[in-house]
Amino acid sequence: MAQKPSIPKGTRDFGPVEMAKRNYIFDIIRSVYQLYGFQQIETPAMESLQTLMGKYGEEGDKLLFKVLNSGDFLSKTTVDELSERNALHLASKFCEKGLRYDLTVPFARYVVMHRDELQLPFKRYQVQPVWRADRPQKGRYREFYQFDGDVVGSDSLLNEVELMQIVDTVFSRFGVRVQIKINNRKILSGIAEVIGAADKIVDITVAIDKLDKIGIDNVNAELQQNGLSDEQIAKLQPIIMLSGSNEEKLETIAEVLGDSETGLKGVQETRFIINMLKTLGLKNEIQFDLTLARGLNYYTGAIFEVKALDVEIGSITGGGRYDNLTGIFGMPGLSGVGISFGVDRIFDVLNQLDAYPKDAVSTTELLFINFGETETNYCMQVAAKARAAGIRTEMYPDSVKMKKQLSYANAKNIPFVVLAGENEIAEGKVTLKNMETGEQSLVTPDELVERLR
Repeated sequence: MAQKPSIPKGTRDFGPVEMAKRNYIFDIIRSVYQLYGFQQIETPAMESLQTLMGKYGEEGDKLLFKVLNSGDFLSKTTVDELSERNALHLASKFCEKGLRYDLTVPFARYVVMHRDELQLPFKRYQVQPVWRADRPQKGRYREFYQFDGDVVGSDSLLNEVELMQIVDTVFSRFGVRVQIKINNRKILSGIAEVIGAADKIVDITVAIDKLDKIGIDNVNAELQQNGLSDEQIAKLQPIIMLSGSNEEKLETIAEVLGDSETGLKGVQETRFIINMLKTLGLKNEIQFDLTLARGLNYYTGAIFEVKALDVEIGSITGGGRYDNLTGIFGMPGLSGVGISFGVDRIFDVLNQLDAYPKDAVSTTELLFINFGETETNYCMQVAAKARAAGIRTEMYPDSVKMKKQLSYANAKNIPFVVLAGENEIAEGKVTLKNMETGEQSLVTPDELVERLR
């Protein structure tokens, strides 16, 4: 007996309805990006490990899917190396390529390789799958889509403002209430300075980024494990637990960071972005959140994260500014800022809220019933006319019982069917049936098109 097929954990099949929903998501995000002058690119699923390693921090490197070299991948490995069973060392021998972890590092590589072809500032959007060797759980997959937008070649904070407008517009079009959280890595660096732990900035940001997931006690325990003293951890507490309006929090943190030039620069940048967004009438709330750290090492300025307010799920969009990401590929000093929509999580949110418009998930609008060869020849011409008018149309391929054909229409939620027998053909008309109401009307092909269009 053949073994029942399966797919790897953390991956999913998408049927026609799911694909229609996902394409709806893609179309909304794509149209908003294009409103702001972004252009689409694509990069390969595989990158060289040299491109990927060391860009996501130690935790991120562990989550890279590595691809075995073609052919005899053991040829350059000694028996002693194999017997030592050092996984990291063996991976470096066996694998030269990996599946992309995100779209930002491949984008930085793209910018460096195509610099002479690009007009700066360059605004790109990109929608492709990414892979992470993570433990699958609700809302977390090993293969998932991201939909990124980035601007490189400009230091202006207006780019951050526009990206937040894009986020606000996208979720407003989805009909999903969100909270847009904003912070700045310069503020976090300033905090590390004033508590006397400037060398621990990465450890601090990685730990406090987990505050929502593991709670303050576990964050403090992780900070202690990473070498912060009790005194330094104590100084962090009122900063992490800061409350009040955005302006009140910014004023308080500015006082705390009075001796940190870097920290005060971060406060200034954050204040500019928030104040500018205030004047633009966003539909969703912007919240300055000091616990927002985003663990990726390449962020250097503003950082963003978006949470759905009516669904329990993790971040559904995130991003930030990276002042020198391309420097790791030999092009220093090129500033960039970007966001990434978590398409799979947005898909889950819209499913839970049942927020898809009916026409977003409908496929065929009109089905022609097949009564036989003569009737089909007549209907095919009318169907061609309907398709030419942009009406999504099917001709049932087999001359079977009408009940079976109508069941097919009901199963696919096709709202209208056309019946054309000897009488209709003689009059040059068809019978149009509304599947929801059961109402039938005799119409010409032109009237059919006009009514459905």
